[in-house]
Amino acid sequence: MGRRAAVAGVAAITVLVGACASTEPTATSTTPATAGGGWDCGSDCSWESAADDALVADGAPGAAGADEAGTAAARSAEPPSKTTGPPAPVPPDEVERPVVTAGSIDDNAAWEDYLLYRQWFDALPSRPAVLDIRVEGRQIIAVVDGDGRPVPGSAVSVTDAGGAEVARLTTYADGRALFHAPAGEVDPSTQRRASYDVTVTPPSGAGGDAVTQALASETDEHTVVLDGSRAAVPVRLDIAFLLDATGSMSDEIERLKANMVSMATQIAELPGDPDVRFALTVYRDHGDLFVTRTFDFTGDVEAFSEALRDVEADGGGDRPEALEEGLHDVLTGAAWRGDDTRKLVFLVADAPPHVGGEGPAYADDLRAAAAEGVKIFPIASSGLADDAQGEYVFRQLAQQTMGRFVFLTYGADGVSPGDATAHQVAPDAYSTLPLDELVVQLVRDEVAALDG
Repeated sequence: MGRRAAVAGVAAITVLVGACASTEPTATSTTPATAGGGWDCGSDCSWESAADDALVADGAPGAAGADEAGTAAARSAEPPSKTTGPPAPVPPDEVERPVVTAGSIDDNAAWEDYLLYRQWFDALPSRPAVLDIRVEGRQIIAVVDGDGRPVPGSAVSVTDAGGAEVARLTTYADGRALFHAPAGEVDPSTQRRASYDVTVTPPSGAGGDAVTQALASETDEHTVVLDGSRAAVPVRLDIAFLLDATGSMSDEIERLKANMVSMATQIAELPGDPDVRFALTVYRDHGDLFVTRTFDFTGDVEAFSEALRDVEADGGGDRPEALEEGLHDVLTGAAWRGDDTRKLVFLVADAPPHVGGEGPAYADDLRAAAAEGVKIFPIASSGLADDAQGEYVFRQLAQQTMGRFVFLTYGADGVSPGDATAHQVAPDAYSTLPLDELVVQLVRDEVAALDG
């Protein structure tokens, strides 16, 4: 990885990379910690273990098949001494937050541009391996109350002409959900599709009856009106950070921790006194000290900030990382609240997943996220700027869950903050902001959408 990938790569994920780990190598968490927050690795959350040291000493390759050179490079950074512990963290108000700039695009809003991008990717001479997630015949279902306001948290069931359910969705903060017709149901030339019905059930506590109507074949945008007015409920936000904690993210990891603490603090202080909780899942790769670790949801911003300060990067060694395991764990290993809560995931990483492995498939977890109303915002660190596979997967994650694809931007030297990117996006399609301000603005937009 070049200087830009090293510097900016960490700049994007500085925040939480270096989770605590158990003493067992290649452990993947499956049981969530208590809803009050805390790491899922129990009482022993050291960053290194004798088993891990032995693995390196013996020159044994990890489960991902990294060679000795890759393993040595991934573990070249010495962790803090076990006897002295890590250096005392510097309070965030005493750290000058470095400026890291970023832009974002909404592929669902610029749909034709996104389809052209997919065509460009498919025409690459050596097209990288990705999971085939069809988008032909995409339909937007908007659910509103009798006053025309969006109804988030509504359960949406789409059935075919035979009555079989083909999709289950939950509406996002703006009352919308995306339905993608099953493969083979859309004529690729005419985009004509089969007939479907949609049944919308109001969220718990809202009252009212379910509504069923046909999805008109002549349009790809549909509005379902529920009887009555939407019930007033407190604004609840569950926000999880999903972070690549491999060695390539380690160069300047401390630079962004203060930025991430700033994000959490600003989000917790948004107008309207929202009920906000934060969680953190970090992942590395197969054969590392751990694969995933989750700090469960907590409303205590300081406790979450302390978890961020503990994070360090290590491991990896090959290009792809265990992103699929991390995505699966953040969705299933944290105690998300119900349909009265807006659910957001911010992924920060600089490498694509292993595609087609034996672990969880990101296509399946994307369907699960859409079913539960979880919106994903991938944040591409610099190492992903010249990675066609990684950008494509990240944009799939955002498009399928109605999120935005976020990417770091740079100046003419390719290192300092600026407004340029090497990603496949037009220069006039985005504007730039400091990364922490952009993330806070994305959350603010979610809250504002609740007002219609």
